[in-house]
Amino acid sequence: MNQRDLLVIGGGPAGAAAAIRAARAGVRVTVFEKGPHGRDKVCGDGLTPRAVAAMQQLDLALDDAHRIDGLRMIAGKKVRELAWPTSPRFPNHGAVWPRRRFDTFLIDAAIAAGAEVRFDSEALPVMEGDRVVGVSAGGETFSAPFTILAAGAQGAAAKMLGAERDPDEPFGLAIRAYAATPRHAERHLEACLSLRDEHGTPVPGYGWMFPAGDGTVNIGVGALSTMQGFKKLNLNTLLDQYTAIVREPWSLGEYIDKPRAWRLPMSSVRRHGPGWVAVGDAAGFVNPMNGEGIDYGLESGMLATEQFLANPATAPETYDRLVGERFDAFLRTGRRFSFLIGHPLLLRTGLRIAVGTQATADITLAVMGNLVDNETPGAAGRVMRIADRALAIADPLLRRTRATS
Repeated sequence: MNQRDLLVIGGGPAGAAAAIRAARAGVRVTVFEKGPHGRDKVCGDGLTPRAVAAMQQLDLALDDAHRIDGLRMIAGKKVRELAWPTSPRFPNHGAVWPRRRFDTFLIDAAIAAGAEVRFDSEALPVMEGDRVVGVSAGGETFSAPFTILAAGAQGAAAKMLGAERDPDEPFGLAIRAYAATPRHAERHLEACLSLRDEHGTPVPGYGWMFPAGDGTVNIGVGALSTMQGFKKLNLNTLLDQYTAIVREPWSLGEYIDKPRAWRLPMSSVRRHGPGWVAVGDAAGFVNPMNGEGIDYGLESGMLATEQFLANPATAPETYDRLVGERFDAFLRTGRRFSFLIGHPLLLRTGLRIAVGTQATADITLAVMGNLVDNETPGAAGRVMRIADRALAIADPLLRRTRATS
């Protein structure tokens, strides 16, 4: 048996962040990534200011990324272009960094720090009773006192540990493509919040234009499972409809590659147990109101390693408590809110409020930028705390009357 100090299943942003922290601390860490080196990950490619802050905590530069200074929100005929706010916690800029390059950069940073990375290697937990004591991969067995699951919510490893999406909670679907545009170097993301499907049904989600600074834009649409008629939603059709809207103002070329879709987990039945924790998507850390999770993945990956370094024996419980204090209230509110906006009338009303005034638009910007959590001061923090309490009371009714039923 190959002995290690720490094992990481999954080499995306969350797994790489965990490995970077561990290797720099002198920990013998091995990462198992089922894809090849340089593999692509279908995504919107946007990095929020929160993600930039996480990269700064990892002391990693964003020289290869395209800087983004704000967000342009469109709801019907209303357009608001807002700059990312300046705060003591997060920088006033984000980025767009195509995942093929971004993920490669991160995993290469882990290797440079001293982590062992095994590509084309799908790892599964090895159990002794209910405790994870290692992993098996490629015909070999590796043992360690601590394992970090960073392989998403839909793989075999997640199923073995019960770190699957909660079937009673909402999830998202999204699709993206790349297209050439002369506006590729713009410094604002664009989000159209007033999408409709081919039947005219309002879609709780948004269409995006994320300029990549390399001659292309990442164009995509996403929707929540709480919408009316979700099971019949055709993502390719929705993307084509949105593309027709933005083609002229963005002078779009044809899709460079075939559009690719993916599922966005927004919950997890379990995120820790004896000898293991889940981070990133595997822990359900995806904002239901924008589908973003890279920043949460980076933060949770670092936090998991930090707790392991402090005390491997208590790391699972301590990590779960700390990460819950940081994220749970906001993400729980987002999931409950998604049931609310699944109703077309309530969605239309919500959109008018979201961008109706400068004050509400600033709060919407904070939500869309993942800038809200248990430590958020000011109006955005107060609104989310009030919403958490109000939606907790309304939650049973929202679930009974969800639009998809």
